Amino acid sequence: MFVQQQADQLIQAISYVKENLAASVEELAAKVTEAFKKGNKVILMGNGGSAADAQHIAAEFVGRFKKERPSLPALALNTNSSTLTAIGNDYSYDVVFSRQIDGFAKEGDVVIGISTSGNSKNIYLALGLAKRKGCFTAAFLGKDGGILKGMCDLPLVVACNDTPHIQACHIFMAHCMCDLVDQAF
Repeated sequence: MFVQQQADQLIQAISYVKENLAASVEELAAKVTEAFKKGNKVILMGNGGSAADAQHIAAEFVGRFKKERPSLPALALNTNSSTLTAIGNDYSYDVVFSRQIDGFAKEGDVVIGISTSGNSKNIYLALGLAKRKGCFTAAFLGKDGGILKGMCDLPLVVACNDTPHIQACHIFMAHCMCDLVDQAF
């Protein structure tokens, strides 16, 4: 049956995360916690479904995840359609995130890119600028990690070729990160 096959494939992908990425998720949660405790913020970005994930994660920090705690400063760069379309029109879609990193990011912030292919040029340029500005950079990636794997401080690569399963693993890892941050507050 199709659904059973898909469930088995998803279980396999989650098992990969459990065996290979658990320590990296905990490291990212520690970096995010440290940034928040020092008065810094988390900046997220993605395209398509990954944009929805970036927005979702930012909302978990600004609102709450599982418990009451102070609001934590996080933003998703893909949520302001006026900013995205102005930058895309006036410059290029390749710089819709890096232009915002230039305006919002400061040393000590955590900048997280989300890309199932690992090859999103706009995220690549934004993470590169964030590193130059002294931010800690991480990326939730899929497949072989693409070009983003080698250029961020902490790549979390779900070694899977099925985009929906990669996305499910990304949100699972993000929820684990949010839970760990909640526990620190």
